[in-house]
Amino acid sequence: MGSAPAGPDFLQKKLGMAEAPMSCDCFVSLPPGSRDDHVIFGKNSDRPRDEVQEVAHYPAACHSPGSMLECTYIQIPQVEHTHAVVLSKPAWMWGAEMGANDQGVCIGNEAVWTREPVAPGESLLGMDLVRLGLERGDSAWAALTVITGLLEQHGQGGPCREDPEPFSYHNTFLLVDRNQAWVLETAGRLWVAQKVTEGVKNISNQLTVGAEISAEHPELRSVAQAQGWWDGEGEFNFSRVFSPENPPARMELAKKRYKGGTDLLQQHDGSVTAAVMMSILRDKPSGICMDSGGFCTTGSMVSVLPRDSSLPCIHFFTATPDPSRSIFKPFIFSDFSIPVPRVVSPQFGPDDPVRKQPRFQSQVDRRHDLYKAHQVALNTMETNPDEGLAVYEILRDLESQCLSEISAMLNGEIPAEELGDLFFDSVDTEIKFYQ
Repeated sequence: MGSAPAGPDFLQKKLGMAEAPMSCDCFVSLPPGSRDDHVIFGKNSDRPRDEVQEVAHYPAACHSPGSMLECTYIQIPQVEHTHAVVLSKPAWMWGAEMGANDQGVCIGNEAVWTREPVAPGESLLGMDLVRLGLERGDSAWAALTVITGLLEQHGQGGPCREDPEPFSYHNTFLLVDRNQAWVLETAGRLWVAQKVTEGVKNISNQLTVGAEISAEHPELRSVAQAQGWWDGEGEFNFSRVFSPENPPARMELAKKRYKGGTDLLQQHDGSVTAAVMMSILRDKPSGICMDSGGFCTTGSMVSVLPRDSSLPCIHFFTATPDPSRSIFKPFIFSDFSIPVPRVVSPQFGPDDPVRKQPRFQSQVDRRHDLYKAHQVALNTMETNPDEGLAVYEILRDLESQCLSEISAMLNGEIPAEELGDLFFDSVDTEIKFYQ
């Protein structure tokens, strides 16, 4: 296993922070938790405050046999076919915090620490595994088997932020499709999964799978027994057996957000819609809409996956920080999607500080056009609250209008083809309003 690199506690002391800089919240509502016959997915990605998150669409592709794929830090064998994906991703890495594919699968991940030490060295990031699951999995379960197979082969690890100070973690994932959801929790190469087929569920930066296990790594229990974490006799409760004895402050603080998220979901149980999920992601009192010291919610996503497979899935992204001061813009996969370069960050090729060794020795400006325009608008909200609020209210009206149009499309009142450029149009309109 090797010795663990600088962990969260060390980092807190080093940075003089009350908490280590990573946290997220993922949510799902399946009927009867949802108002309509839809599965609703949501995630807030909480990351270092100045990190830019881009929204990038990659079309489906065929790859020649034997070709290699360059992930954030390591190369792995490419598969022959990859699905089209739309990703909300930190602009410096290959992987993604959250996203969807054209098969109706959505995935988000969370940082966790367990009794299993974080292996030193570079391997696949949890964010790489999110993207690989989406590119290779045509259902939530298929994506889960992709991720667990890659974990087995390559392990997980490597710096999780754009900084020379090492900071690594294990991951939990929420994988969702039109029919079911899976919670996948990992400890090194070990894993456990729980299937969710109805109602509401959320995950934060902690282990939540207890004794209700639907699938697991074949050596999970024998490793726990060999380490003396489980006696092999009583009930096997994964979160009890694998949670660290001295959890980092970040995991302790996540308990409040996890409970807050559960409470909000339960308040709306039976009536969850995309608009309700957006309101949960905008909730400040629970800490779900994060804004604390060195980090904040840098990107947000909400997806509507209709159970009726003849209807398209809709994926809303902010592409800007702080969902309480951003708007969600809808993306629909279509053969004619116009590229949206204004939410894609500039590329730096081999000169990128993430590519050069030693890594992260300098900073580059990764802001995309929408991010820059939004920063100016946020500044206006601070310095001239009345003007800022007026612009934001107009944009929230635009968001409501989009939600109504999508509702009409899902009810068969508008053909889906007419909404294929909605993401492009929404980004364009938002930038114009800021100017």
